[in-house]
Amino acid sequence: MHRYVDIILPLALPGTFTYRLPEWLMGQIGVGCRVVVPLGKSKYYTGIVHRLHDTPPAEGIVVKDVCEVVDSTPILLPQGLKLWEWISSYYLCHLGEVMKAALPSGLKLESETLVSLNPDAAAEAPAEEVAEKIVQQLKDGKAQRIDALAKAIGYARIDTQVRRLVEQGLLVVEEKMARSFRPRTETKVRLGKKWASQTDANEIWDALRRTPKQEKLLQAFFYLTECPLELQGIRDDEYAVLSKKRLAQHPDFSASAFDGLRRKEILEVFTAEVSRLKTPKALPQALTHALDEQQSAALEQIEASWQKHNVCLLHGVTSSGKTEVYIELIRREIAAGRQVLYLVPEIALTTQLTTRLGRVFGDKMGIYHSKFPDAERVELWQRQLTSTPFPLILGVRSSVFLPFQNLGLIIVDEEHETSYKQQDPAPRYNARDAAILLARFVGARTLLGTATPAVETYYNAHEGGKYGYVSMTKRHGDVALPEIIVEDVKELKRKKIMKSPFSPRLAEEVNQALDDGGQAILFYNRRGYSPVMECRSCGWTPHCNNCDVPLTFHQRIGKLTCHYCGATYDIPRQCPQCEETDLKDIGYGTEKIESAVQGCFPKAKTARMDLDTTRSRDAYEKIIHDFQCGQSNLLVGTQMVTKGLDFDRVRVVGILNADQALNIPDFRAHERAYQMLSQVAGRAGRRGKQGKVILQTRQANLPLIKQIVQSDYEAMYLTQVAERKAFGYPPFTRIINIYVKHRDERFCVTAASHLATMLRPHFGTNLLGPDRPSIGRIQSQHIRKMMLKVVPSLPPQGTRRTLLAAAEVLKNHPALKGVTLYFDVDPLG
Repeated sequence: MHRYVDIILPLALPGTFTYRLPEWLMGQIGVGCRVVVPLGKSKYYTGIVHRLHDTPPAEGIVVKDVCEVVDSTPILLPQGLKLWEWISSYYLCHLGEVMKAALPSGLKLESETLVSLNPDAAAEAPAEEVAEKIVQQLKDGKAQRIDALAKAIGYARIDTQVRRLVEQGLLVVEEKMARSFRPRTETKVRLGKKWASQTDANEIWDALRRTPKQEKLLQAFFYLTECPLELQGIRDDEYAVLSKKRLAQHPDFSASAFDGLRRKEILEVFTAEVSRLKTPKALPQALTHALDEQQSAALEQIEASWQKHNVCLLHGVTSSGKTEVYIELIRREIAAGRQVLYLVPEIALTTQLTTRLGRVFGDKMGIYHSKFPDAERVELWQRQLTSTPFPLILGVRSSVFLPFQNLGLIIVDEEHETSYKQQDPAPRYNARDAAILLARFVGARTLLGTATPAVETYYNAHEGGKYGYVSMTKRHGDVALPEIIVEDVKELKRKKIMKSPFSPRLAEEVNQALDDGGQAILFYNRRGYSPVMECRSCGWTPHCNNCDVPLTFHQRIGKLTCHYCGATYDIPRQCPQCEETDLKDIGYGTEKIESAVQGCFPKAKTARMDLDTTRSRDAYEKIIHDFQCGQSNLLVGTQMVTKGLDFDRVRVVGILNADQALNIPDFRAHERAYQMLSQVAGRAGRRGKQGKVILQTRQANLPLIKQIVQSDYEAMYLTQVAERKAFGYPPFTRIINIYVKHRDERFCVTAASHLATMLRPHFGTNLLGPDRPSIGRIQSQHIRKMMLKVVPSLPPQGTRRTLLAAAEVLKNHPALKGVTLYFDVDPLG
């Protein structure tokens, strides 16, 4: 029997932690199981077993015992652990950070610090006011959490006072493990003990003739359970079981009649676990949808490409019918007894896809994303470990961590999307790349689908030879691609023709579309009412106190908001510099566009889709449902409206500021602008009549504008790949951004310089910086950034060891304590 275990704890600390396995727990756990272990003087954590072994630690190191085993079977499967290890290694982060990101909160037991009065205390009552309030609050003898105690007495932090009271012996501290997940239960009704045979059943019905209310209620019970007549004479929990809530809603229900049936043991009440997971109902007619000629050819080509490559890129223009190809592939995998993971970049996409896939696959499909309550995510995780897991999972990037027992296919829809990349906190992984590795680990295949592939993906499919490639060049039903009309805003304003955010041509086309019963989308990638407020006299603009950014005016809440830290401020009544009261808002946000719509388009029933209007889980669904059903006919939105949404009646798409995406200091700006503008243009004219896109720009002669008008992805790719080869950017190198942060700018600069001095001998001119980024302070943290170009000749493991060793030296430098350092591997922004 193994005597020691290495445990992964959900902490940003290197490596694993070794514990001794008590004799009474030997043979009860395996790799991937959860255990409760102590850490430090009084903390307890839930960890995942990483390894079982008999190697004792070095002499002099005290090893603590495992306290408790949470699982009898693993919740982390071997391929899942392998994926964790790869993410930790490749993205230069700790296994504990991967654990925190991978597991729903309900699967991580947390240690709560509880304090109570010491009944044997000999110390005198405290003199300080806060300490006295603490003691008074605990007089009832019940232990309380420190944060709840602070709230009860009206203070933000009381840690210092609690520590002093503990030292004085007035309080005692204990740690309690809080299990945040509890199965949902429901009160149910079934037949009681009297139902043993048909003879007993006949006697019950004869006796109930004297109590008609009880007789009617029992009849209602059988009617609602849909129990077959031949089975109504015996107790059978498979049929005659009903929730008490549903029975209570029947017109013949009364509390007295129900209590009478319980006393006679005719009905029995019990508590049962019920699922929180809602599954759609399949529609049989949805299963018979035939593929067109282009889709059938694409399907055959994909299957053929998988004979040579495990990864295939499906490059199909917008509305070419890629989803129907996905559905057929999913159907084949499920028929073969394998599971499918269908990844989408954002929750907005799951709304329409849930309906569409639900009609085909019904209760075979599970949905997993962060807007679901944690308890639902825990339940889905546990369902995937049973003998009846969902064959199909539709989810966002965290879905790659789910336990799959027989994964056959991963579909990554809109593979170019930046939403697949986790930004903060660590692990800063890309779910698209993690999905490809997961598929490789389990022998599954991967399909990457998009109308605008990432440059690196297209390179891997063509010149790199890593991926297969299949294209779909026509829209489904031979619908023409939208006509893109370029409006030169600079020229229109010079001629004083354009007096609103909408050019005359855009206003005309939108009004015509609405008159004809169609719909329109207006795209502007900036939320809020106005991005800047300015004093007309001296030019002063309000900035965030915590970040080096101007504040955005939000008219709906009447506040100025920082879009980086979320802080809100009152609108100043006068300028603090010149004391003038003439402040004006400059520029547009989606709120202001929405306001302008009401004046320009009298027939518009407007909806807005941005981060401010989609905070809740149901907000996306309502906005999309209302637009799809015609309750709104003009949708104003940010980049959320670009992400694969499919509407039948959109005739016109207006792109209000095509130049905005180019004004970003990033080598990917041109590629990103092409992808975003092409995707939003693709929302127009997806059924029947050709749609129109009005593209408003101040730089009508830019090559980018011509590429978008001509839908010429190849031209965009060739110009970008040539530039990147010349200047040493991906796909010809890998990029690792190195960030140093501190509240004091001097410490930040010193730490960054010290780190650069250590790394420069190893990487030479491939290490750029340290520099102050365009936004040099966020959430009161000053930032310095370095960019490392990892050329193919550099060994990956050697690079990793060098970076981590330098980070460890910096972390242990006595003069630089408190400095935050992290790596962003393959950054997308």
